[in-house]
Parts: sequence; C-alpha cells; structure tokens
Amino acid sequence: MSKLKGMNKIWSAITILLVIVSIILAVNLYNKNISYATVVENDNNQALYEIVDRVQNTKIYLAKALISKDATHGLKTLSNIWREANLAMCYLVMLPIESQEIENTEKFLNQVSEYSYSLFNKNMNGENLNDEDMAKIQELYNYSSDLSNTLTEMLDELNNGTLNWEDLKNNTEDSEISQVSNFDIVEENFHEYTGLIYDGAYSEHLTNSERKGLTGEEISEEQAKQIAEEFIGKDKIKETKNNGFVENGNIPVYRFEIITNEDKTIGISISKKGGHIVFMNYDREISGENITEQEAIQKGKDFLGSKGYINMQETYSIKNSGFITINYAYKQEDVIIYPDLIKVKIALDNGEIIGIETMGYLNNHNIREVPTNLISEEEAIKDISKNTQKEVKGLAIIPTEFNTEILCYEIKGKINEIEFLTYINAQTGKEEDTLILINTENGTLTE
Repeated sequence: MSKLKGMNKIWSAITILLVIVSIILAVNLYNKNISYATVVENDNNQALYEIVDRVQNTKIYLAKALISKDATHGLKTLSNIWREANLAMCYLVMLPIESQEIENTEKFLNQVSEYSYSLFNKNMNGENLNDEDMAKIQELYNYSSDLSNTLTEMLDELNNGTLNWEDLKNNTEDSEISQVSNFDIVEENFHEYTGLIYDGAYSEHLTNSERKGLTGEEISEEQAKQIAEEFIGKDKIKETKNNGFVENGNIPVYRFEIITNEDKTIGISISKKGGHIVFMNYDREISGENITEQEAIQKGKDFLGSKGYINMQETYSIKNSGFITINYAYKQEDVIIYPDLIKVKIALDNGEIIGIETMGYLNNHNIREVPTNLISEEEAIKDISKNTQKEVKGLAIIPTEFNTEILCYEIKGKINEIEFLTYINAQTGKEEDTLILINTENGTLTE
C-alpha cells in the first residue's frame, strides 16, 4: 500500500513538472512571437514614417517650383522633387499592402518623378518653364498636399492604436476601418486627377491598357480559387477565404486569404481574365540567412520556369529582414525586355518563394520584332567620356516617356567612383536614358 502511495506521489510530481515545462515553453513561444511581431510592426511604421516625410518634402519642393519660371531657379528644386518622389516610392513598396490597393498612389509618385525630371532637362537646356508647366506643377502640389494630409492622419491613427497593420493588410469591404484610415480614400482622390499630367515612362508603360500578356478567357471565382490553391499547394492549406472581386484596379482580380497548416496567412490575387497569378505575399518569420544571393536568384528563376515563365533574366535585387526581392525581366534571344517585369520575394533561410508580383509582365509581355539594322557597339560608346570605365552589357528594350519602346545598347560605366547605366539607341546612337547606380548593403538602387 505504501509502495502504491509512493508511486502516486512520483506520478504527481512528474505531472506537475510537465505542466511547469509546458507553461515555460508556451511563455517562451509567446514572447518570441510578440518579439517578432514587434520587429515587423516597427519596420512597417518606419516605412510609413519615411513615406510621410518624403511626400511632405515633395509638397514643399513643388511649392518652391511655383515661385519662378526661371531655368536657373528650377534646376535644384526640380532635382529635389525627382529625388523625394523616388524615395517615397521605394518605401511605399515595403508596406504590407497589396500592390493593387496602392496602385494609383504609386503611379502618382512615378508621374511626379518623371515629370519633374522632364522639366529639369528642359531647364538644363536653358529653357524657362511656361504657363502650362506651372499649371501642371500647381495640380501636382494640390494633390501632394491632400496625400500628405491623409498619410499623416493614417500615421497618427497607427500611433494612437485606433488602427493597426493587420487591419490594413486584411482590408475588405466588411472590415471595421474608418474611411480616412486606409488607402482607399487616397486612391479615390485620384479620380479628380485623371489624366493628370504626363505619361510617365515607368508608370503608364508598365500599366499598358492593352495588357498584352493577359491572355485567356475569363474565369469564375471558384476557378480562381482552385488556381490559387494549386499555386500554393493544396497539401499546405488548412483554409481558403474568399476576399472578393476587385474590378477597379489595373487588372481585375479575385482575392483570397489562405491559412496554412501552420496557421500562417498568405494573400493571393488571381486575374479574372486568364486566371494568372497577379500578386502573392506570405509574411512569415524568417530564422536567418542560410543561402547566398546567387542561390536565391537561381531558386527564383527555377520557380518562374516551373510556373511557365521562361527565359527570365535577373536584373536588380534588394535584401530586407531575411528575404531578398529580385526583379526578373523577360529575355528574347539576347535582348533584355525591361517592361516584361516580374518581382519575386525569396526567404533566405530555406529559399522558399514567399512573394510574387507579375503586373509588368501581364501588362506588356509579347514577342517583339527586334530591328536588325543596328550601329556597332564601338559607335554606341564613342560619345561617352574617355575618362570613364565602360563596357557594353548587351541589348535591351526600355520604355519611353511616350509609352513606346526603344532598342538600346545597355552600357555600364564608372566615373569618379560613381557607377551608372546609360542606354544608347541601337539604331541612331542617341542617348535615351542614364541611371545612377547606388550600391547599398542591401542591394543596388537606381536613380
């Protein structure tokens, strides 16, 4: 009897010990999740702080541009507008919000950047601005002021706790978000500015109204759901939630929220026409960096090939918080087609594809008729300063400010420690565009 009582005491002690261990593990896991969530929220807040700051700066410089038409006055001001709008766009894409929900905001900033750059070139040629230029700057100032106010209110609501990032990420018609707190009101304001000012080379072109790559017949929501589940892998899915049909974006899509077997959330959008993947994002914890950038590039290329996107060439990339986002452009024989762009987000802990955006590709992809009456590489670089180190990287098709495309020699160079890419028309020898390369610890940016 005493032996039985002794055994009971032992089992009671073991049970208590297991309960204590379980509690400790649960607390540690909870604290770890809280810590990770805090890091992600801080990153999102910092990106929004930067957007608010850059849009505010853009507004101020636009106001300064209204002071005088004089070319000398405009040079520095217009270059500042160009810089601040570009920086705002860089931070905008970091927000955990589907690209279609901020499409017009991104387009507006693109157009501000491109238009200010065109006026800068006008001033560089000694031309003063005219009344039409000043009227367009006034329009830009008016909207940038509205945009600045709305973004500031959103930031205030995030700071005081009336809004959180989960609300913004899961924004649907049924979500309890005040209208001023989400990007919907920002986007709706653009209806007053339709046809605003300028067919920006990198906004209007990438949202080509012809949507040349959007092939196939229209599909139902149920068909789109099947495509989304097959894309993710049905064996990984616990539940799929329909988040509705978005018709007023550049590409009409069905949106879904997929809950994985590990209770992680994946957002995915499928085009109504053709059932193409337009957007997918999987925000999960990344445990470290176990693969190299080159390995990630190959994994992205292999992934695209497995999904039917063949002949894709990596161009630029940027690293952030354990993942890398790589731009892939279509390559037709030996020509890089920059408008046919797909962005792939890859986790650096295990090489998993955790994001994709195909907007540029779906809007522009087609087989081009490439001219053959080309100047030589030697002739293409003859007017580039002899003081530069330079090499011809190859042929590339780039978009223009007139919503057309030009075949160019892509030339990489360096002068006074400044790296650049310049694009020389492969038929005429004219310089079409020059980009400054900014190398950071996270990747290469262009300006």
